Amino acid sequence: MDATWRIRPATAGDAAACLAIYAPFVERTTVSFEEAVPTADDFAARIAKAAAGWAWLVAEAGGAVAGYAYGSTHRERAAYRRSVEVSAYVHPRWHRRGVAGALYRELFAVLASRGFCNAYAGVALPNPASAALHEAAGFAPIGVFPRVGRKLGRWVDVAWYHRRLREEPPEG
Repeated sequence: MDATWRIRPATAGDAAACLAIYAPFVERTTVSFEEAVPTADDFAARIAKAAAGWAWLVAEAGGAVAGYAYGSTHRERAAYRRSVEVSAYVHPRWHRRGVAGALYRELFAVLASRGFCNAYAGVALPNPASAALHEAAGFAPIGVFPRVGRKLGRWVDVAWYHRRLREEPPEG
């Protein structure tokens, strides 16, 4: 890991910084399928929910949030409880410096320790940088949902990726 940042669990106090990273993806891209930027309070609630059920981590550089990664529900049905959906976002200043990969490595370790066995990630297409990140992080492509979302006046395909976190859940 690059010595210029550290990874730690997110707190509600990180909501505004995480939102500042995320907002441009909502406003100007199809990377996120949200169409309106959430509030800082919404983001604080998301951090709390993710921290309670999965994990939300931030990479901090010089006291500022350089990026974040989190786990969330893959699907609601009980049989999916050992699977998790993951996402990572990085401030443009920190792109291509290993922040997302480091966040994912730590996130996967935390999620595996909490009994999650499979991680899934969706990548809105085209997005070669995100596809490369996910493959470098050990994900394998498993399929594409064609025309699954509509944003900014066009249909968007989403590629889905899978990564095993652990073979079996813990006993109990």
